[in-house]
Amino acid sequence: MSPLMYPYARRDRQRGAIGLMAALTLALALLCTLVVVDSGRLYMEKRSLQRVADVAALEAASRGGDCTGSNTASTYATQSATRNGFTVSDNTRTLATRCGMLIVGTDSRRTFAVDATRSDAIQVTVSHSVPRSIAAGVSAMFETTPSPPDVQLSAVAVAAGVPPIAALSIRNTTLQLNSANASILNPLIGGFLGSSVNLDVAGWQGLANSNISLLGYLDQLKSDIKLSALDYTQLLSSNIAVSQLLQSAINVLDPNGTLGATATVLGLKALKVAAGSTQVVLGNLLQVQGGTDIAALNTKVNLMDLVEGFAQLANKQNGLVANFPINLAGLAQVNARVQVIEPGQLSAIGNPKLAIKDPNPRTGPNRIYVRTAQVKTLLNVKLPALDGVASLANAATNLIAPLTPTVSSLLHLDLVGVVNSVTCLLGAGCQTLDLKWLSDSSNSVSLDIALTATSAESYVTGYTCTTNTNKSLTTQTQSAIVDLKVGKIDPAAAFPASTNPATMVPGPLPVLDIGIKTCHLVLGIGTCGARTAFAGGGIGVSLNTSLGVTGTPFTYISPNLPEINQAAYFPPSPVLTTPTSALLSNALSGIQVNMYKPTVSNGLGDLLSNLGTVLSGITTALDQVLASTLTPLISGLIDPLLKGLGVNLNAVDVGANLSCNLGQAKLVI
Repeated sequence: MSPLMYPYARRDRQRGAIGLMAALTLALALLCTLVVVDSGRLYMEKRSLQRVADVAALEAASRGGDCTGSNTASTYATQSATRNGFTVSDNTRTLATRCGMLIVGTDSRRTFAVDATRSDAIQVTVSHSVPRSIAAGVSAMFETTPSPPDVQLSAVAVAAGVPPIAALSIRNTTLQLNSANASILNPLIGGFLGSSVNLDVAGWQGLANSNISLLGYLDQLKSDIKLSALDYTQLLSSNIAVSQLLQSAINVLDPNGTLGATATVLGLKALKVAAGSTQVVLGNLLQVQGGTDIAALNTKVNLMDLVEGFAQLANKQNGLVANFPINLAGLAQVNARVQVIEPGQLSAIGNPKLAIKDPNPRTGPNRIYVRTAQVKTLLNVKLPALDGVASLANAATNLIAPLTPTVSSLLHLDLVGVVNSVTCLLGAGCQTLDLKWLSDSSNSVSLDIALTATSAESYVTGYTCTTNTNKSLTTQTQSAIVDLKVGKIDPAAAFPASTNPATMVPGPLPVLDIGIKTCHLVLGIGTCGARTAFAGGGIGVSLNTSLGVTGTPFTYISPNLPEINQAAYFPPSPVLTTPTSALLSNALSGIQVNMYKPTVSNGLGDLLSNLGTVLSGITTALDQVLASTLTPLISGLIDPLLKGLGVNLNAVDVGANLSCNLGQAKLVI
């Protein structure tokens, strides 16, 4: 071939190549189209099947289905699937329902654990046979053992019903703030925090009148301390400075920084300065049951309750004893020492279904439990404040007669004969009794009152959720047990440094000092020598008792049982209403009046025994006087002090919320 014809020959040989490529491209496009159509068909079948499983699981969970007895979970799931066009009629369609619970693994992933006795979560599995894809069918034509013409698709869904959520809040009867209360709150809260506080009535009242969202507060606190955890478990278990807790409350109330001049914000800022660097664990004040949904935290808490709780936590942590005078009308010389033994727990949130399943709903791991603080108080009352005890002198006439022969025989003195002795009348030195009452003593004499109040508590024991508007919540409320001691008490024994202190026993308060003096009298005129105090012994009073009130059940019934995101309902009358004064009056009825042996020291020593009817007569004579003087004195001191602390012994308010959440469920896997 001529070289000139070579290019034309090459072009002739390439004719038809484009047609072949076009054919191959069309075949590939057809194959891809088949794959896409086939995959889309299977995807839509799978999606439809998953939708059936999801809706069936949600319905079974929202209607409270279970896998025991009538197996309602399976019934509800089947009904739902049927309504959605998935009828279990032959072997090509199956539906299986299982009950159980969710378990969070070490990788923080939730898995379903089968347990027919529990219905925390419900798993629904549906399956359906559909024709295999066209590509698989063509491939089966060339297989030695052809694959089945159908393929089994399945879908799994796990749903959990939104559990009922209950919340308890505990407080004492509403504190009526005035200048007297503020004068106690300032040194009391300041002493707990370890510094001085000087808020006026408006500042304290602003705190008492303010509520904040618990959820909003916890979110703000997480942001302030830069905690990235999704739940609140780590937040509630972290050590956080009280000053930071107060600052986060300020940030919630005043996010834009425009309310700095209000009494409430000013009060919080003053408390923040006093708080110092003491760190506490917030979970000791606010209890949230494990696994509780975040939405359940959308409840309200009182700001005054929070402040008192923070102060109690701080005092428990720093171990300080608040020491301050109480300036009340008629009681100008009273010194108080107060220490928190166990801080209160003002709010608890959780699933009541789990709480009542615990063998002991008061102590179980899922309990919904609140309590007031456990505090120890020591009051030292100087004599000028005991004006009422002067009435003891009026009993002197009745006491001298039975006392004279008793003391005479104990001292081996012939006092009865001496009194009428002629020699005494002629000026001979004669020993005679000289009775000195408490009201005649020097200002150094004081009365000590030690009171330890254990926590008043309340916890959930039952609930019903017929509908979201027909529900109830039952609680058991136990009042504080009061350990009361009256007499002479060493502060070191009242607030020991040891974690295992010996039992504190009050010493007797000397009411009557039976002294003796020698007198030289002629016809009743003359002089007497120095008086020997307690030479004839004396009479002392003391009290060491514990009292409490039996627990009281209470049932909250709708409509007086609001949803969890609303303000708690507190009954018009406190759950426990025994007044402190009545409780102390009962305690003082058991006060001990004892006679003590003669001693030359200025105090009271060993008890005399075998006095029989004489001591009984003395006790009877003093009982009425003590009841009329010590009861109002103690109740007048204890009531305002403990109310300022937010701990009233036997007038406890317990508020409740309950959300049944019937008809609500969510997919969890």
